[in-house]
Amino acid sequence: MATEPASRSEAINTERGDMAVPAPVLTMGGIGKQFPGVKALDGVDLRLLPGEVHALMGENGAGKSTLIKVLTGVYPADAGTIELGGAPVAFGSPLEAQQAGISTVYQEVNLCTNLSVAENIFIGREPRRFGRIDWKRMRARAKKLLSRLELSLDVSAPLSTYSLAIQQMVAIARAIDVEARVLILDEPTSSLDAGEVEQLFRVMRRLKEEGIAILFVSHFLDQIYEISDRMTILRNGTLVGEYLTRELSQVQLVAKMIGQELAALERLHGEAKVFDRPLIEARELGRTGAIEPFSMTIHEGEVVGLAGLLGSGRTEIARLLFGADHAGSGEIVVSGSVTSLRTPRAAMGHKIAFCSENRKADGLIPDLTVRENIILALQATRGWTRPVPREQQDELVGKYIKALKISPPNPEHLVRNLSGGNQQKVLLARWLILEPRLLILDEPTRGIDVGAKTEIQRLVAELSDGGMAVLFISAELEEVLRLSHKVGVLRDRRLVAELPNDDSLTTDVLMETIASGASQMNASEASNVDASGGRAS
Repeated sequence: MATEPASRSEAINTERGDMAVPAPVLTMGGIGKQFPGVKALDGVDLRLLPGEVHALMGENGAGKSTLIKVLTGVYPADAGTIELGGAPVAFGSPLEAQQAGISTVYQEVNLCTNLSVAENIFIGREPRRFGRIDWKRMRARAKKLLSRLELSLDVSAPLSTYSLAIQQMVAIARAIDVEARVLILDEPTSSLDAGEVEQLFRVMRRLKEEGIAILFVSHFLDQIYEISDRMTILRNGTLVGEYLTRELSQVQLVAKMIGQELAALERLHGEAKVFDRPLIEARELGRTGAIEPFSMTIHEGEVVGLAGLLGSGRTEIARLLFGADHAGSGEIVVSGSVTSLRTPRAAMGHKIAFCSENRKADGLIPDLTVRENIILALQATRGWTRPVPREQQDELVGKYIKALKISPPNPEHLVRNLSGGNQQKVLLARWLILEPRLLILDEPTRGIDVGAKTEIQRLVAELSDGGMAVLFISAELEEVLRLSHKVGVLRDRRLVAELPNDDSLTTDVLMETIASGASQMNASEASNVDASGGRAS
């Protein structure tokens, strides 16, 4: 049964043993925000206490970014109140928020790398003397500010000469120089290695001691539990609750983020299968900063699910197997032969197809028709000098419109005017025309209605029964369980386990594995995964 959002009183009652809670620096109450057709936030509360690191948690689409943008004046709130230091505020821009003491450092460092360190810290706020920039005073202030963060740099050197981690520190220095009372760090560790993360955490602890409230957004659970004091969890734009980090286990956190607890999930049942014909093998395949080296075998007719939180490395695996990203280590074996898949064209030549997570940005071309979108991949394999004959286009497109029940069934309809579910079917049709041996599906059912979702799930099962291998990625654990013969579990950009999808595999086991980063299988079970392939879905 799915977990229900907790009331604020229930959430704050978890603070037993923490009775002396100081007055919040910042309070957001009942925040609502709606966009056309989407309620992004619905009655969300957030409070930040001085001298604490507060983690904002939730899956993709939970409302984290929208809440931050409402707080910092990017979006006006449709409902609710914001108080800073006990006084009501309403910011009309990020500059107003910064001037009030709320500074934000985003995942993508927004700095000018061609300028010096000092110039980046004081850009727009340069100290002046007689109308000119006082370079000596600016550099002295920059050194003093960086020493506060335990950094000793040549502040006159171009920022481009320093690592990304140092650039993050410079961005933080710039943020706190405006007498910040609240510091928002949005995915600051996404591109940092372990040593750089520890350096950042030392700085965060130092700022905590100075009484700054830090709002920390990250998908890395180990980091959340290492650095945060409390957390607020959002799901689907609503408040799940506020909790002391030490009182919420990682399994409980995953359950609250996903909205799934102990549940017996329906599978697309079939007879148990044995998979003995490897189609593609990844051997210690990895990419620095994206995914740690992993090994995985996908057999003909096998559905391999990937489970893990957003940012765990699921999409990164898909992109490596399709040649969209270059591997930094390891090798790929296709049908027994070591193969270079350095481009999507090379992958397509080996009958590998990839439906991207973002069908609008990376898949469909909205101003083309359904027919033109479906025929796109086939035309790409032939080259633009050998156009697919119109008669063949009409025959193929008509076949897949009918097979996938694309509605409306008009091939000349602009794809942008279709529903999300039908757009996803158009993208599937594009790749199925190529009759791939491996179909990689990254979140193929996200944002579509239940009926379309069920049709796509059944199509995956049918393709598998017909001998096609499928790599299936979904944030919905019940969907992964329903479809997969085995499940690869990812955490913090590492493949931590491969579990056969037999009767013992439940959402509980998956969440425990995601939370702990360790497989719950014994050694003999693990060794049999590839041989048995688990239970047919």
